[in-house]
Amino acid sequence: MNRTRIFSFKDKPPIPVEPIPRCMFSPPRDLSKRVKPQRFIPRSAERTLDAPDIIDDFYLNLLDWGRSNVLAIALGNTVYLWNGSDGETTELVTVNEEDGPITSVSWAVDGQQIAVGLNNSHVQIWDCVSGRQHRTLRGGHRARVGALAWNNHVLTTGGGDGRIINNDVRVRSHIVKSYSGHRLEVCGLKWSASGQQLASGGNDNLVFVWDRSAASSNSPTQWLHRLEDHNAAVRALAWCPFQGNLLASGGGGADQCIKFWNTSTGMCLNSVNTGSQVCALQWNKNERELLSSHGFNQNQLILWKYPYMKKMAELSGHTSRVLFMAQSPDGRTVASAAGDETLQLWNVFGTPEAAAKRPEKGSPEPFSNLNRIR
Repeated sequence: MNRTRIFSFKDKPPIPVEPIPRCMFSPPRDLSKRVKPQRFIPRSAERTLDAPDIIDDFYLNLLDWGRSNVLAIALGNTVYLWNGSDGETTELVTVNEEDGPITSVSWAVDGQQIAVGLNNSHVQIWDCVSGRQHRTLRGGHRARVGALAWNNHVLTTGGGDGRIINNDVRVRSHIVKSYSGHRLEVCGLKWSASGQQLASGGNDNLVFVWDRSAASSNSPTQWLHRLEDHNAAVRALAWCPFQGNLLASGGGGADQCIKFWNTSTGMCLNSVNTGSQVCALQWNKNERELLSSHGFNQNQLILWKYPYMKKMAELSGHTSRVLFMAQSPDGRTVASAAGDETLQLWNVFGTPEAAAKRPEKGSPEPFSNLNRIR
């Protein structure tokens, strides 16, 4: 791998000239009706950085943004960390050829520990402050670990063997619960904000919703809902930040749909055909909006207004399918990584008015320091 290219700058694409809006020629509205002004949504990335040797594999999860404002990305056999506060880039770990490549990364809630899934079916736990490895989780899977999700001290792992396992990282015998339902590789895992429900998606086109409190740790847990409406692999999963029992899921190339589920009842509330493979989903934490990333054919990002699912913007810049997305802890910026070996940063969700007026104590710095990347 050419390490001199890691997170190096690429030329920023030219800013498109916006056409004159139609409203300039339309009759004036009734001024007595106050209309909330629509915010400006940049159509191009704020920055485009090199991400050489990123694996173009729909079933892996190679990008995550932690609570401490550090972005982790797996490139081949190496995990790199980029600090959003000071723009510093460091190498966390490079695994051996026989163990790699790295197949997943996921930050713990504390923003200090990170889990690294491997092709050899093991999972490593690293402390990113000390730069030391805490432990290796073995024996849970018989194939690569492509999906990870934390729930406090419990790390949930999903493997190519179709198994889902809860691992308590505090104890020696770390396997505390298993979930049996998927027949093929697990490629999506997300815990709800409450920590009570787990959503999983797989290459068997299925979505499962699991209740944490159901069943004992001695036997495989029975699912709460088995959702069969997708017609392709389901990797994209996102719990709604303003409605705890609302789950969004996205299907692969033969499906192309974003579906919304009431996880209390298992009912599908809506299904929207996007016209292309759905790779990842991110909710706006401050507005009722959903961002989706896509593959075949246009490799774009689409911002939707929920619940009407009206397109607010289409963002183009990647030349290959946009497999991975992660959101900054302040909710302003989304990072996307694609098979074209680039990492792009988008100011798609903007700065919420409340955050602009009353900045949180100890909150991460904005991305004014991005130009310090080397």
